[in-house]
Amino acid sequence: MSYTTYSFADVSMVISHPSVGQFVATGAGLGSISTSMAQDRSAHDLSADGSVMVSKIKGRNGNHTISVQQTSELNKWLLKLYNYLEQAPTSEWAGIKITIRASAMQDLIRSTGVSFQKLPDKPFQAQGQQVSWVLMAADIDQTVA
Repeated sequence: MSYTTYSFADVSMVISHPSVGQFVATGAGLGSISTSMAQDRSAHDLSADGSVMVSKIKGRNGNHTISVQQTSELNKWLLKLYNYLEQAPTSEWAGIKITIRASAMQDLIRSTGVSFQKLPDKPFQAQGQQVSWVLMAADIDQTVA
């Protein structure tokens, strides 16, 4: 019998900006990371006679949703980065880079041209919560390392 294993402990993420520095996230305060592509990479056009024209679409933009504990250092760092970029020259807005590695699965995701979609919703209640930061990426490259 064969099997495979997965552990979130094998996943690391580096978020960086040239003016603010970098944050290496390896689990502390991190709830989840999700990457989703925004564009279909292929489209089919059907003619009246039934022939199909296939279009290859080059769009590699998408989103990263990073859920963190609201009291975590990563949440504080993301807020610091957001606040810096809100006041910085427009040319710096999409200067974030994200690298996500899942070593056991040999996944490597590199994103450039990254910017914040918005500030996350902010919950306050009896029990601490997670907040979800959505970062939009102009280019997401996914490979097997």
